[in-house]
Amino acid sequence: MTDRNRKGQRRPARVVREQMARERRRRRTLWTSVGAVVVLVIAGLIGWGVSTAQDAGDFTPPAGANPEGTGIVVGSGPVNVDVYEDFICPICRDFEEQAGETLDRLVAEGKARVTYHPVAFLDRFSSTEYSTRSSAASGCAAQSGKFREYAEALFDRQPPEGGPGLSDEQLVEVASSVGLDRDSFRNCVEENTFEKWTEHVTEEAARAGVTGTPTVLVAGNRVAASAEAITAAVAAAGG
Repeated sequence: MTDRNRKGQRRPARVVREQMARERRRRRTLWTSVGAVVVLVIAGLIGWGVSTAQDAGDFTPPAGANPEGTGIVVGSGPVNVDVYEDFICPICRDFEEQAGETLDRLVAEGKARVTYHPVAFLDRFSSTEYSTRSSAASGCAAQSGKFREYAEALFDRQPPEGGPGLSDEQLVEVASSVGLDRDSFRNCVEENTFEKWTEHVTEEAARAGVTGTPTVLVAGNRVAASAEAITAAVAAAGG
């Protein structure tokens, strides 16, 4: 065989080898890219999960809050009564005047435990986001074991809708009037300790289908916001 023939046979073999080598390189590059994408996706999912967990836990519930952190529990009776109120809501004040003593009696008699949800639905009805500020202040009162006393005092001094609401210093004065320490309460208010908690309470109320205040549920069932309806529903539920 001549040298020319041998060179002619080697040329196609070399081309094939080069093509195979290029194909191997292409495959390595492809799998490297796929692996990088998978790593990024996994890292993104992990980051999303961590971020979600941080957002879900980014609030401090006050003492006396239920396990979900959506309200303050008063009493330990067998029937749960959920009360959703806004401290600037005039109808909520009327409800407290008409049914507040009934709720306190049901708790004292051991028939019900009342979970109060101080929502901030009505910030637009004050110039200083009073719904949020008063709800957060009620968290400061709960932290010191006087949520109910403070809430009643807030309704007694409820400001009119459309104005600035009570100032932070007035919220402190209300706390002092029910026996809370003025300085520690002021610090709690000024540091916005329970503002994130108020946001959580309000968001969870909306998710639960609560669209207005006052809203009352007895054993998970919505009832009229009246002393008579609550008493009857608690009795029917075994309280």
